Amino acid sequence: MAAIHLTRPSLTLPRALLASLFISPLLAGCFSGDGDSDGNDTNTGTVNALGISGLTYQTASQSGKTNAYGQFQYYPGETLSLWVGDLLIAEDVPTQEWVTLLEFFPDIRAQLPTPTVDSEGLPGHTGTEAEAISNVPLNNLTRFLINLNWSEGVREGKGIDIRDRVIQQLNAALPNLTSPIDFNVSARKFDATGDTPSPANQLLAQICFYPAGDELCEAPPTEDYIKNAPERPKDDEEWNPNVEYKQDLRAKKQRIIQAARSMDEVDAEDAEDYQKRELKKITTLIGNRFYLDNHIARHPASDSSNKQIKINRIGGNAELSDLQVITTRPQDVVVHSYSAQMAEVDYYADGPAGGESEIVISFSPENTYRWIRKTLRVVITD
Repeated sequence: MAAIHLTRPSLTLPRALLASLFISPLLAGCFSGDGDSDGNDTNTGTVNALGISGLTYQTASQSGKTNAYGQFQYYPGETLSLWVGDLLIAEDVPTQEWVTLLEFFPDIRAQLPTPTVDSEGLPGHTGTEAEAISNVPLNNLTRFLINLNWSEGVREGKGIDIRDRVIQQLNAALPNLTSPIDFNVSARKFDATGDTPSPANQLLAQICFYPAGDELCEAPPTEDYIKNAPERPKDDEEWNPNVEYKQDLRAKKQRIIQAARSMDEVDAEDAEDYQKRELKKITTLIGNRFYLDNHIARHPASDSSNKQIKINRIGGNAELSDLQVITTRPQDVVVHSYSAQMAEVDYYADGPAGGESEIVISFSPENTYRWIRKTLRVVITD
């Protein structure tokens, strides 16, 4: 499938000007993290649920670096471009409260609003997301970003932490790559090692994920240097602590080589698991804003009048773009009508005492392609 061709970018503003914008008063306020204004009339967005820190971002009016929580600022209606250092990874992405890696790619982004239907006949977004995360360019990008995390891998409940030390080394290595990094190539080509390593692996080989001055950040000793080094004395008392012996140099070389990262350390399954966690977290955060008045409703069998379920939103009105409802036992409880505009469901009990049903409500809040699900258990009493 086609996707944006990502190579080394040309910034739309001079980098010196971008640097001055990083400390603009517009960016000096605290990030609210909920997509609302943070006090200076801009909105706050986050890259993924738990964030990717250290990315350079630019909208029509805002520029800066994503903070420790992966947050950026924007005005509604703007689009977003993102870099890791000097490497462009996304451009012209619509700004919103959460911007996921799926939305970096126009073809995937266009598919996300199309819901899938589950076994109960209700619409949802998770099937569309599940299909999208296997996209090869997306997977290449996800694995690349995970490899730039300061600690190896990304533990559950943690975001990606791209530190200034990593970005400085990345920027120094970019001009020396044999070709630009292209996330659209096959995974095999993106991961190539050996005599002709891929640009991504060339880049990772030049980045040390340890403090400056650490032995593991040194160039490994050459074979000629090791060959000319003295053998370690058999008698421990004859060892000179100021001499690097042949055996020590070989061990040092092995430690340095093993400390270097490569693309094959994060496989497609790792990337998909990370994406699933992040996408599920966003749905949970959105879902937690909405609630029903009750989880259980009890009605006597003699009362067949219409009852109402109201979908509420914490801190505001429940503004919905779509709403679908089913009852799991229509012989006991009947859905009479429902309205996305009113965020309401009308139902009535139509079964004998002891009967019950679950009313399952699937709704899509405005300004997101995601669907939220809430359930009311209805019990028919004597």
